[in-house]
Amino acid sequence: MLRFMPVGDSMTIGSAGEHTWRHRLWQHLRDTYGGPFTLVGPRETLYDQAAQEPTSYDYADPDFPRAHLAGWGEGWQHMVPLIAEAVRTCRADVLLVSLGLIDLGFYTNAEQTADNVRAFVTQARSVNPRIRMVLLPVIRNVRAEGDPDFAAQVHLFNDLLAKAVTDLDAPGSPLVLASVPDSYDFHGDTYDGTHPNASGEHKLAEAFAEAMWAEWGWGAAYEVRT
Repeated sequence: MLRFMPVGDSMTIGSAGEHTWRHRLWQHLRDTYGGPFTLVGPRETLYDQAAQEPTSYDYADPDFPRAHLAGWGEGWQHMVPLIAEAVRTCRADVLLVSLGLIDLGFYTNAEQTADNVRAFVTQARSVNPRIRMVLLPVIRNVRAEGDPDFAAQVHLFNDLLAKAVTDLDAPGSPLVLASVPDSYDFHGDTYDGTHPNASGEHKLAEAFAEAMWAEWGWGAAYEVRT
């Protein structure tokens, strides 16, 4: 049984009423992977925007393994102290990580955020030295369009993330840098300039799926499934 753990911020936990990219990726792997797998993590809920709490189970389609390690407003610095225990208790084999936007927006600069990436990898490997990771760069959002300083931090962090992946990649514990699909456009693929709508969910799932297909031969090329 291959165990995937989605790790992320508000774009990964999703909000009440959504499918989430986690569901879209699960559908893809269900149809293409060809072996036993599941999604794991210490959490299952969506974020309830009315209550402003991660307490909702109102998935658009709840019939999938909903486990994850994601939180609204949480970034790399929040996940560093959590990841070792999550990997240990959930026996994760693969981490699918989408983090960084919230860090750069509110908590840490590009260099500090990159340091937290390295600490995260170290902590995950302290429990499972053979763990695999697919890391998604920070995706430009509406703030990056209107704030040149923030846009520069996003660009710098993505360069530092790519360097960290190169430096930390190892034969027994590979790290892969995913690529955001060229067609991703926050004007049409989000509902508020940041958070993915249905098409955005598919494109985030595609980013992870295509990386695993290209690097490890898992699954197949991504196709949108309704």
